[in-house]
Amino acid sequence: MALIRLDKVSVAFGDKQLLDKIDFQLDKGERVALVGLNGAGKSTLLRVIARHQVTDEGEIWQDGGARIAELQQVLPAADERLVRDVVASGCASVVAMLERYEALAVSHETADMAELERLQHKIEDVNGWHLQQKIQAVLDRLELDGDQKMSALSGGWRRRAALGAALVQEPDILLLDEPTNHLDIETIEWLEKQVMDFRGGVLFISHDRSLVEKLATRIVELDRGHLTSFPGNYAAYLTQKEKMLEEEARHNALFDKRLAEEERWIRQGIKARRTRNEGRVRALKALRVERTERREQQGKAKFQMDKADRSGKLVIEAENIGHAFAGDLIIKDLTVSIQRGDRIGLIGPNGVGKSTLLQILLGQLTPEKGNVKLGTSLNVAYFDQLRGKLQPEKTIIDNISEGRESITINGKSRHIISYLGDFLFSPERARTPVKALSGGECNRVMLAKLFSQPANLLVLDEPTNDLDIETLELLEEILLEYQGTLLLVSHDRAFLDNVVTSTLVFEGEGKIQEYVGGYNDWLRQRPGVGVKTVSAKSKQELPKAVEAEPPKPAKKKLSYKLQRELDLLPEQLEKAEAELEQLTEETGAADFYTKDHALVAEKLAALEAIEQQVEVLMDRWVELEAMQ
Repeated sequence: MALIRLDKVSVAFGDKQLLDKIDFQLDKGERVALVGLNGAGKSTLLRVIARHQVTDEGEIWQDGGARIAELQQVLPAADERLVRDVVASGCASVVAMLERYEALAVSHETADMAELERLQHKIEDVNGWHLQQKIQAVLDRLELDGDQKMSALSGGWRRRAALGAALVQEPDILLLDEPTNHLDIETIEWLEKQVMDFRGGVLFISHDRSLVEKLATRIVELDRGHLTSFPGNYAAYLTQKEKMLEEEARHNALFDKRLAEEERWIRQGIKARRTRNEGRVRALKALRVERTERREQQGKAKFQMDKADRSGKLVIEAENIGHAFAGDLIIKDLTVSIQRGDRIGLIGPNGVGKSTLLQILLGQLTPEKGNVKLGTSLNVAYFDQLRGKLQPEKTIIDNISEGRESITINGKSRHIISYLGDFLFSPERARTPVKALSGGECNRVMLAKLFSQPANLLVLDEPTNDLDIETLELLEEILLEYQGTLLLVSHDRAFLDNVVTSTLVFEGEGKIQEYVGGYNDWLRQRPGVGVKTVSAKSKQELPKAVEAEPPKPAKKKLSYKLQRELDLLPEQLEKAEAELEQLTEETGAADFYTKDHALVAEKLAALEAIEQQVEVLMDRWVELEAMQ
């Protein structure tokens, strides 16, 4: 059953056509994911459906009894309001009618009796007499304490309160704009369950591919003003989208070839013009108009990092670290060694101490117990620090260039306009003040600033918020090619799976455990306790029992030859790594390049060869270990 339908709806801002005669229908029981590049108009479409945005043309039909509720991208303020009042704000009109009714009822004025009767009927129509029971039911369902103040809640719990304000309306249509921003993984999984249990129609925008994969019954893409529907999950969408782009490229190539042929014909000279077919001339003019109106696909970001000199083999070594905050133990007896090239993800609920651990590992905060040793030749780039360094009143250019007209990336000078073009900023947009940018554009500015710095230790604290999926996937590719060391805080499960080689997981009561692989690897490896969602009242992270792991299959026995090879590999690796470390020190010496040219070339070639040998040995060791 259709809940809402858009027919030939258009919206433009200036000369930018965001919605170009689009058709869309949302049925009861559907969960539709809306995808598209930043700035494509996704939030505008949600505003059109919620009737916040006036359309230029087209019609909107809505089922007469269908109610719409929104969960907006911006978190509710951490103010002195009670959680109960925030949830009740979802039915503000009903609350206002009840307050007016109570005021009239105590006045006993005869003139007010007619209005009192009208209010009574209106309240009965919306079942307003049971509003407090509905509010309490939503509070119980979302595990919210209605008597708490918003200022006492984390971002995740304020998001729950906002969802409560939407659900208390008992809507038929639920609009969600980037609902997972600022949420930890446990809360994201809780949100998934709430949306799965919702019986109306859902239209949501999210860059969280795991969320899209799990929730979406179909995907619609907003691209160059047009809306295309793709049945199935996210993986099916990617396959269909690739085929569609290939077909579009083929069609455009044929069209351009035909246009070029017609342009050559029209310019053949006097003889051709005397005998030319006027119908063909008119057809050429039509081709020119069609080519002019063709909306080219927006380019993809194509940034790369400025490479720094290699750090030492040991990047960070922490031994028996212990630290408490406000009397609560957040790190207990942590020992970890981070080597060059490691890509480590930090997993845990909001407020558990991930940022504190980063500060300790980077030497910015002294732990109450234990020691931290930093490696040599470290150049650190910290994504979270850049958020505060962006100056809202200044343009994108001024924020990145800091007075320079060009910027040097990997030894090559680039004009600042050209460099920003890699991050999808046109010359006009690059001159825009940062305060006028969207959330996704601000993140791209921060990435542009980050990647303009040479770094061999990269620290990223929630880099994926507000990024569109294509830019996020490109960031993944860049990080996978990055030769330095990475520390990553993220609640994006797919991003963790695709980028990190190991995880540090906060398991409660200060315990931090290291696991090989990404998020799903941790789920498979974790023992019989896990992290429980923080309750609104206690705010304590407590372990809870989880399903026992399935019994591991019995190990296969290697052949004598393969077992002998595996036994010898650790010694071979140790020898190769020692040689690699020695060559690294030699080539990193200040006077190395003043030596004889032939010797320098020989040492550099030897360094490259031993690096390859270490990689081959390590790959073979992993392969043989997996065969057991």
